[in-house]
Amino acid sequence: MFLLACTVLLLVTAPRPSAQQPVSDPLVEGFRLVEVASVADAVEQLYGQRAHMSHEMRPLLTTKFAGPAVTVLLKKEEHKEGAAASQGMLDAIDAAPPGSVYVMVLEDGADFAGIGGLMATAMKFRGLAGAVVDAGIRDTPQIKRLQFPVFSRGVVPSTSVNHYRFAGANIPVTCAGVGVNPKDIIVADEDGVAVVPRARAAEVLAKAQALDDTEHRMLPFIEKFKSIKEAVAKFGRI
Repeated sequence: MFLLACTVLLLVTAPRPSAQQPVSDPLVEGFRLVEVASVADAVEQLYGQRAHMSHEMRPLLTTKFAGPAVTVLLKKEEHKEGAAASQGMLDAIDAAPPGSVYVMVLEDGADFAGIGGLMATAMKFRGLAGAVVDAGIRDTPQIKRLQFPVFSRGVVPSTSVNHYRFAGANIPVTCAGVGVNPKDIIVADEDGVAVVPRARAAEVLAKAQALDDTEHRMLPFIEKFKSIKEAVAKFGRI
């Protein structure tokens, strides 16, 4: 009887897995370690395509992250319906899997805040890896306190409410000049943001890792021989 009671107690009190823990993905883990510059080079060298978003997309904080995209699109439209017209963007946050990256596009949105402190707080505590907002952001003191990684076109005090309408989630979007499909892998660091098509992620990661390795071996060579020309001749890249 004592053994049965102990067993029941253990089952009741044993900690349950947190719903906010991201499922481990070796590809995403790999992209968290490589440089965005190498990812951009890898996509260009393998497929002749551009992977990097506009130079205007800058981080609020020093950051590095990677994760599958959850996409959200808002269309510009003046109305008086209030926040109800944007409800879908909030639903997308609450449905986003831990470890994902919130990719938000506002049409012609540089002077409107796509997210602020409330949305960033929800993303942080749902376990999202970061946000990439093709628009402005606001409430930057709160976002900085959260230490939640956000890339955007800039900081503005304005709201999107009554100026935009939710147009879809987990749909193909064009974010800062690059196409993004749901579950594409977003890779970000201080150099910027790159997008890796999910179907090509393994090949891009292997190429980016090779480029990283070559560059990191070139650095001590240049320091020793004091010649960038000799390094390029030996390693075959710049």
